[in-house]
Amino acid sequence: MKKFTIYILVLVSTFGFSQNKLSKLLNEFNNESIPYITVEELSTQKNKTILLDSRALEEYKISHLKNAIHVGYDNFNIKKTTKQLKDKTQTIVVYCSLGIRSEDIAEKLKKAGYKNVYNLYGGIFEWKNNHFKIYDSNDVETEKVHTFNEAWSKWLKKGIKVYD
Repeated sequence: MKKFTIYILVLVSTFGFSQNKLSKLLNEFNNESIPYITVEELSTQKNKTILLDSRALEEYKISHLKNAIHVGYDNFNIKKTTKQLKDKTQTIVVYCSLGIRSEDIAEKLKKAGYKNVYNLYGGIFEWKNNHFKIYDSNDVETEKVHTFNEAWSKWLKKGIKVYD
């Protein structure tokens, strides 16, 4: 019993430490102008939410959240996106690998008048790290996750890392 308790304490402290490091990274790049939504919160309301993937098309094709709409980052087109999103009061969650690029896209949506826009904390990496399903370009469940590059891949703990 003592060993089990120690194991749980190590596991919890490691998870907390990892979350703390992720928070520091996101604080470094984001200004938190868009509220975060956690993967746990999103998992309970996914059917009522519009999901926008703000990664490159190559990343999206490897894996994405079910029913996510690819809007990209470098080639993001606000006019094209707003044509797809008629109701400016609907809940929209934007995600990327970790939550950095998605904040930029979410800011553009807020500026365009959308009221309920959120940034997925930890992005698709955190989604997969929490054992939620992801899908490839054929809508088949996959373990592969495009990790942008080798340096960013350290944030993905579950699944198969893919990068160019």
